[in-house]
Amino acid sequence: MADTLPYGSWPSPITPASVAQASPRVDGARLVGDEVWWGESVPHEAGRVAVKRRRGDGSVETVLPAPADARSAVHEYGGGAWTASDDGELYYVEKADQRVYALRPGETSRPLTPADDAVRHGGLRWEHGVLLAVRETHGSSRVPARAIVRIPLDGPAEVLAEGSDFLAQPALSPDGRRLAWVAWDHPDMPWDATVLRVADLETGEVHDVAGGAHRAPVQPVWIADDELLYADDPEGRWNLFRRPLDGDAQPLAPADADTGGGLWVLGTRWFGAADDGRVVAVRTNGADEVVEIAPSGVRPLDVPVVAGAAIDDARGSQVLVSGSDAGGRSGLWIVDLDSGAVDLVTGGAGPWGDEWMPTARALSTDGPHGPVHAFAYAPTNPDVAPVTGERPPYVVLVHGGPTSHVGPAPSAKTAFFTSRGIGVLDVNYGGSTGYGRAYRDRLKGQWGVVDVDDVAAAASALAEAGLADPERLAIAGGSAGGWTVLAAVTRTDVFAAGISRYGVGDARALAEDTHDFEARYLDGLIGPLPDAEAVYVERSPLSRPELFRVPLLILQGSEDRVVPPSQAEAIRDALTAHGVPHAYVLYEGEGHGFRRSETVIDSLERELGFLGAVFGFETPGIPALELD
Repeated sequence: MADTLPYGSWPSPITPASVAQASPRVDGARLVGDEVWWGESVPHEAGRVAVKRRRGDGSVETVLPAPADARSAVHEYGGGAWTASDDGELYYVEKADQRVYALRPGETSRPLTPADDAVRHGGLRWEHGVLLAVRETHGSSRVPARAIVRIPLDGPAEVLAEGSDFLAQPALSPDGRRLAWVAWDHPDMPWDATVLRVADLETGEVHDVAGGAHRAPVQPVWIADDELLYADDPEGRWNLFRRPLDGDAQPLAPADADTGGGLWVLGTRWFGAADDGRVVAVRTNGADEVVEIAPSGVRPLDVPVVAGAAIDDARGSQVLVSGSDAGGRSGLWIVDLDSGAVDLVTGGAGPWGDEWMPTARALSTDGPHGPVHAFAYAPTNPDVAPVTGERPPYVVLVHGGPTSHVGPAPSAKTAFFTSRGIGVLDVNYGGSTGYGRAYRDRLKGQWGVVDVDDVAAAASALAEAGLADPERLAIAGGSAGGWTVLAAVTRTDVFAAGISRYGVGDARALAEDTHDFEARYLDGLIGPLPDAEAVYVERSPLSRPELFRVPLLILQGSEDRVVPPSQAEAIRDALTAHGVPHAYVLYEGEGHGFRRSETVIDSLERELGFLGAVFGFETPGIPALELD
């Protein structure tokens, strides 16, 4: 018989330590002969990215052992930090020095690029016997010089393309004659306006194939020596197009869904082409779906991925798909398009049973700016029943970006809260991807307004439906999500507490201090400086510190280059000056996002202890957090 306990005080086997170790993140994958290779985060090794392989006999080995860490710092967010040749040689970017190394399994790595503290590499691709990379060189200018380079195995790199502020996703034609890539320039972001370019490497001629104002083509893939497949959004949804170089682009199975998204990291891939011309693609409309596109039509594939889906590689009739399933388990699957077989390579399991994982409930409500989409996760614990008549507290999660997306897959952190009787509401506020360009453009010039109104509307709708306690609504988010947290607690009376992880409190300071990739992001989100300075001041939560009135927990990494600790410290000082209960925690050695298992454990304990202290419930095994 289930125990009857107040919400928030339910005992749970989902501990902070188990959350820190649950479902390591898959960071790219590749088919190498009869083996599957993949990158995987290792939380108990300071979050380093290892590369592993599953051999033909099913055994699993580590190709890139500790202390090596395959992580790129290009654009600060990196991506594409490793690849492999068809005969099984690993090429990776070492986090410590950003050089590219080659490694045969079981041997010693050797550097392919020279030591230079000013140079970073990322976006590695092994294409038809050639190693390609995006190279970023920092100098006296705030805007680093970027180029696509060919890295030989025994000599200096050769520049193949340059001339834009940003370059990404290089692709070499099968005959080696042409290079395609995606480029964009300040002040645009890669989901605003990009250009798909092709260079003839023999003649040096460069042509724009797609893109321009209000177009954001991504991920060129050669399907012949003179024909490209890519995603583009001329009608507001990222769909696939085929483009012979001597002809016009033709849509390939268009749908009211997105095959494409925010190009935050260089290794992201939303589709792949099999050798016989079939295409496997991710389609996102709130949730992700993986489909096969063939001359006979479009069919969904039996891959249990609903969020964060990526098509990592395609060879012959085999395709590698990574992402998270509806139970929140991240993993990597290999799909055989001929037989229909779906085989789990890694992941797909957690240390606790399915009965502890909450189920996503898709919600849409009308906000002041249009519809708002969210996923709700109710308190879920097979051993406990709630007190009759009590409504649960909820944490409203605000994703970062803000141009990003959350799907209907509960994270281990979500289950950590729901198993204790605390509901979670994940909001895809206006500005999020996954619902078309019009929805993500809703945030243009309105950051700090639309996002705040949308999260408040979603939370209020949940409470009005009787699903949440309107007096115990907390809001939590990191980075841009932290900005929305701080703005929401100062501009609305919906939330009784806030948790900000490396959040933005002063938009002007962010524009001055942040890295080059996002240096002009605020031009679109708020307005260009100096003309819009008054708007920056008016929107920034720190401009009106007297409006802080509900308890806040502030978490920050000491090595954060995106949102420096000075922002968190200014928020702390404002809370202290105005007598607002709060706690501030600085994690040494952490950057923009927490990777170390000890940090994940400590931050979860503090978040739960904070909620218990503010909302007045016991938190078994974790003491209430003392607030200053």
